[in-house]
Amino acid sequence: MKTVMAQGTFDILHPGHLHYFEESKKLGDELVVVISRDSRHEDRKIFLDENDRQKMVQALETVDKAVLGTEGDIYETVEKIDPDVITLGYDQNHSKDEVKKMAEEATGHKVTVKRIEGLEDFSSSKIKDFHS
Repeated sequence: MKTVMAQGTFDILHPGHLHYFEESKKLGDELVVVISRDSRHEDRKIFLDENDRQKMVQALETVDKAVLGTEGDIYETVEKIDPDVITLGYDQNHSKDEVKKMAEEATGHKVTVKRIEGLEDFSSSKIKDFHS
């Protein structure tokens, strides 16, 4: 079975997130979504706590499993999930090459990293700014 790992905050679910999940799911058999921990967002306001965000994402039909990320080293989660594919959102500022290298070191096997493009007009930040 081919496991795909997607990750993010997912504070306010919107069509961009749904597109990210749907496109990620097409790349494998099982989609595991990692929800970032509240402690990682002390620099910005998060509307929903990590448990509520996890419940919301888990309720989506496309998502096979939603888990909370680790409090410590963020790459421990990659080792635990052992993905074959890691997807990045268009707005995630991670280097595909760096993520690939880290993931392959963590899992001990080849990992494909793909950036999911599309629906860039949607973002939680834009929605929050609009309603401020």
